[in-house]
Formats: sequence, C-alpha cells, structure tokens
Amino acid sequence: MPRKPRILIDGMAVHIVQRGVDRGATFFTTEDYLLYLELLREASDLFGLQVHAYCLMTNHIHLLLTPSEAVDLSPAMKRLTQIYVQRINRLYSRSGPLWSGRYKTALVGSDNYLLSCYRYIELNPVRARMVTSPSEYPWSSYKFNVGLCPSSLITPHQAFEALGHDSESRSSVYKDIFREALDRQVIQQIRDATSQGVPFGDGRFVAQIEQMVGRRLKVRSVGRQSSISSLRQT
Repeated sequence: MPRKPRILIDGMAVHIVQRGVDRGATFFTTEDYLLYLELLREASDLFGLQVHAYCLMTNHIHLLLTPSEAVDLSPAMKRLTQIYVQRINRLYSRSGPLWSGRYKTALVGSDNYLLSCYRYIELNPVRARMVTSPSEYPWSSYKFNVGLCPSSLITPHQAFEALGHDSESRSSVYKDIFREALDRQVIQQIRDATSQGVPFGDGRFVAQIEQMVGRRLKVRSVGRQSSISSLRQT
C-alpha cells in the first residue's frame, strides 16, 4: 500500500519526530548533540527553515519549525539525517541505519496549539524524569526561549512573539506558562496527531487543511492498550 503524502503547507509550522532504530540511541556523546545542532542550523539556512523549538533526546528528536516552502522540508531533513548518520558511522566504526524509517510530521495550529507544542517538546526530559526542570536539560531550546542565552538557530514563531511587546516580556510570560503541567489529554492529542500525520489544532483549523489538501483528516481512535503504551512515550 503506497504511503500517503505528508501534509505540509508553505509557511505553516510543523512538528517533527524521528526515532532511532528499535528505539536505540542516536546520540552517544556531547559532541554528537553539538554536531546535530550544527547540521540543523546549516539545513535551516540552506532550505529556508525557521526553527522555533527542539529537543534532542537520547534516542529520538523533536523539532518545531516552519518551512518557507513546504517542498524544501524533505531535502532539508534528508541532508540533515544522512550527513549525521555518515559522521556517526565513521566516528564509531558502525554501519547501517541509525534512524527508524520515515520521520513523523504534523501541522500545528496557531496560538494555544502552537504554544502547547512548544511546551510538549521542551518538557520531554521532564516527562522522561531525566531532569526536574526543563532549564536543567542542555539539549533543548528552552533556555533560549526563556532568554537565558542567545541562539543563532532559534526564530520565534508569531504565536511566541504575541506573548509580549519585547523579548524580555515574551520570555517572562513563556517561562510562566511552564509553571502549570501540560494537560495529559493535550499530550495524547499531540502524540496521536504526529504518529498519524494529521494536523494538531481546533476543528476550524483541521477543516481548513482538509479543504486545502482535498481529503479527510481525522485522528484514528486507538485501543486501550495503545493509549497506555503511548502515554509512556516522550
């Protein structure tokens, strides 16, 4: 059965998830994380991607970005992943794939949905109990988005910029919204949307995308066991 094409729209934010083969490690040392971020910066420059948030976990990655042109996302991700795997294979004298199949994508609606996705991504290490605060994890965009240090990689999304009239106020408001836990139902909605490749947003947003792509886009219901299993993911 042929794969359904990814649902991507010019200038619209997309959440990307990519996991290691058999959920195995994809980063082994500090240098590996730094290499991936440098390659991500190069890809964003070459292909016109705005990176809003990211989190590099031990065995998977989350990205929230906006491609200027949707067709550029695939070659950008291909370049990023291929060069990274080539470097890692040479460095560790290994062979074969590092990433498991296709990366997953989901378009993200604006405002609250976009900010929920920011939080979902940057709270990954907290949900995985690797740290107690997102500020403690070195391989996410949190510290940049709350103004702890500058970044040449991160570009704020319009929904982020609407949080305040200047960078200081925006960072302060953004930090405050992390004081409340992300609703468990929202976490599941984000996971379902990304795993199934459908938009994450309100009904109006989904209907708009359906009209643009000419087909129905609905999250498939999952069984109890699948729901329990997915809640263990980060």
